[in-house]
Amino acid sequence: MTAVLLDIASWALLLAGSAFCLIGGLGMLRFPDVYVRMHATGITDTLGSMLIVAGLALQAGWTQVTIKLVLILIFLLFTSPTSTYALANAAYNRGLKPILARDGGVDREAKP
Repeated sequence: MTAVLLDIASWALLLAGSAFCLIGGLGMLRFPDVYVRMHATGITDTLGSMLIVAGLALQAGWTQVTIKLVLILIFLLFTSPTSTYALANAAYNRGLKPILARDGGVDREAKP
């Protein structure tokens, strides 16, 4: 009975993580601005990959593989948001301005 519940929980995590990664990929295609695209994929891919790794850790049981998967999970927790911030900062420093909704989609800086 416990093995069945463990399999159900692990498959639920794997499917939820896959759904978040798919939604992040659709956000890359759907949203108009580079900053909104980075926001959508940065959040959903971080959560999606963490859910997938957690599901794999449940499938692996209490082995050395689980320890490695937990280390990968911690690594993803720190590097994914950091890389998203670095990409957004590089785009802004290159002069790429965000599209503002109140300006009707025209690229310009916000007025004070």
